Amino acid sequence: MASATGIPETRSGDAANQGRGEQEPLLGRAGDASQQEDQGLQFNFVIGTAVIAQVGIWILAATVWASVFVQPLMLFSAHPLLNSAGILLTTQAILLLQPTHTPKQKKQGANIHGILNLTSILTLIAALVVIEYNKIAHSGAHFESPHAILGLITYILFFLQAIVGIAQYYTPGIFGSTEKAKSIYKYHRMSGYVILIMSFVTIAAATQTDYNKNVLHIQLWAVVVASVITLVGVLPRIKKQKLGL
Repeated sequence: MASATGIPETRSGDAANQGRGEQEPLLGRAGDASQQEDQGLQFNFVIGTAVIAQVGIWILAATVWASVFVQPLMLFSAHPLLNSAGILLTTQAILLLQPTHTPKQKKQGANIHGILNLTSILTLIAALVVIEYNKIAHSGAHFESPHAILGLITYILFFLQAIVGIAQYYTPGIFGSTEKAKSIYKYHRMSGYVILIMSFVTIAAATQTDYNKNVLHIQLWAVVVASVITLVGVLPRIKKQKLGL
């Protein structure tokens, strides 16, 4: 229907189709990063800009793994391998859940999101145990370098994030009611993105350690570029409505 000026009027129902609905991502139009009702969860790993995120996170993981495997393997080798695997799993958990929007999708997505993140947490704990054992065995200094300090903070945040996520979804009564638990979902999502970014910063800091400079030779620019590519794929898929925006 045209207005007096000859410009078609926008109906309220058309707003969502033009990218202004509750499923509108930060960049793009509504539906650009939404799981279709007849699609399986596996498609969420590549919907929208997820392909870009996949390229970035796999480049980052491959960079770390290649640098480790070209050197003689030792106990310490497990530390960067496990950490990078943990961040890879966390990224997949985020990409999987982002496009869900129907109750059924959210339930299925949340369960697999939890499994992926739980596996990630166990992997990161193993990485922490390896580095601490290595430090103790060689009488090394603990938590002195920027990488070590950032790493400890990131480990703690990952652990707290997992506890809150499990509690608010599976035992909402702890928060008083299901509605109260749901009211903090947006903070859980926000902190998840912050922790992902902190993980990349921690990996970047690892390139400045003596061990990396003398042995692994992972380049700072390579970590930064891969991290930026990953975030370029992840951040545009954030649903404004899910963050309360």
